[in-house]
Amino acid sequence: MICRKYPDDKTVDEAVAKKEPLIIAISFDEKTALMSHLDDSVEHHILLQHFGIKATDIDKYWRIVVDGETAEWTFVCPRDYKNIKDRQKRITAFYNDGITAISKVISDLGYFADITIPRRYRRHFDAIGDDRTYSPYM
Repeated sequence: MICRKYPDDKTVDEAVAKKEPLIIAISFDEKTALMSHLDDSVEHHILLQHFGIKATDIDKYWRIVVDGETAEWTFVCPRDYKNIKDRQKRITAFYNDGITAISKVISDLGYFADITIPRRYRRHFDAIGDDRTYSPYM
């Protein structure tokens, strides 16, 4: 996986060393992770724009904000994720793939944080049942 850092490697590496908050977007093909200090990008669509990627491509990335304690996942499953028509199967695949990709990226950076999905993004779990079935951190 290629990790691209904004505004540069040094700035992001210093933030990582201090376990300061990072904003990260991981491409669904798991080939690229875009990241910056949270203060340098603030929102995921701004992070994408820093790398010359259209803000409208936001639904091609898993989106997280991580610090030394938690990794908050902006859990928004696109309707066309992997072209899976069945909503329950699509959301389950998105969750499983995302957990794997996010865990790899944050652990490679040295952040050993719990992945959480804030309550406002859990509406997707209504389609697949009791959210406690899918994550111990909910």
